[in-house]
Amino acid sequence: MKKNEAVTTEDILVKLCNSVTEVLGTASGLDINYSPMVQRIHKTSLKPDLGCFVLFDGAFSGLVVINFTAAAAMEVYQSYLMSMGIPQEELATQHTSDEVGNVMGELMNQILGDFTGKVSQQLQTSINQSQPKMLTLNKQVLISVDTNLDRPQARRVSFYTARNNIFYLELAMDRTEFIQLHEFQPEEVDPDAILAGTSQKAAQANSKPDSSEQDDLLASLGL
Repeated sequence: MKKNEAVTTEDILVKLCNSVTEVLGTASGLDINYSPMVQRIHKTSLKPDLGCFVLFDGAFSGLVVINFTAAAAMEVYQSYLMSMGIPQEELATQHTSDEVGNVMGELMNQILGDFTGKVSQQLQTSINQSQPKMLTLNKQVLISVDTNLDRPQARRVSFYTARNNIFYLELAMDRTEFIQLHEFQPEEVDPDAILAGTSQKAAQANSKPDSSEQDDLLASLGL
């Protein structure tokens, strides 16, 4: 980046989209792509069939939501675990399985880890993320960022898998701009290292987790 060249909200959105394609593509071996057109929206929402959200704050605050259709979630989930050597017959067959929610939530954690790492090294600042929350839904749920945003704005981007299954990313954050004051050499972030650091958790997803956490979260959202 050249001196005095600004990094805008749209630039940050592109980095988030690239983290989604790179992390999911590397983890599952699938060809993940996103639409070149971005949609301006007024509110973020969790939608069926699987909705996941993560809050982040620091230099700027925001919310990331990814809404998977059942077909998209199962394609990513099965491809991911099979690439780790888990036989297909041992995998869940329904998107409502707790195991699927666990794995997709872990992938969401990897996506945000890759995103915050790259943004932090490029902008020489600090961003922290919350623990991702994944919900199986049969109706739309509107959620808002629980923080004070400076001129908040929201965007939606469409993604599609190798089998043309669709999922959507929504980003709500400060309208912001970063301007470089002097030259510096950013360090590279290795997405493979992020994946390697968390793959063991996903491999353990075959053991059925306690569903009380999702029940508590659903209750807090009034469902």
